[in-house]
Amino acid sequence: MTIKEIQEEIIDEFSMFDDWMERYEYIIELGKSLPIIDTKHKLDENLIKGCQSKVWLYSELDNDIIKFSADSDAILTKGIVALLLRVYSNQKPGDILTAETDFIDKIGLKEHLSPTRANGLVSMVKHIKMYAIAQQTKLEN
Repeated sequence: MTIKEIQEEIIDEFSMFDDWMERYEYIIELGKSLPIIDTKHKLDENLIKGCQSKVWLYSELDNDIIKFSADSDAILTKGIVALLLRVYSNQKPGDILTAETDFIDKIGLKEHLSPTRANGLVSMVKHIKMYAIAQQTKLEN
């Protein structure tokens, strides 16, 4: 699936919930399904700065596709990371770099987070894009 198709699928899923308590529960369930990051990648260099809780994000290039793994010590944040990885993992670096992030606003996520969690969300997206730039550079060299 393309990034746009995945984002549309997420928007459709979130539209089925009547209120934000149900959406939070769904995000938490997504976090529980996040594959566990290899402990060797839980390094300070993979910690995302700007997050209220600890978030580790690791990427690797596999046949021109970026595969992300992540973890967090907070269950809601872990769900947010799972949502982002669903969109951006297993995609080409160039596709990640050109992808819009408007699905976050369309599902109302940023406006329903505390300011520190919203800043963390922005930091996570920036890190994903930075990893894509780094991997794209590797492909070009």
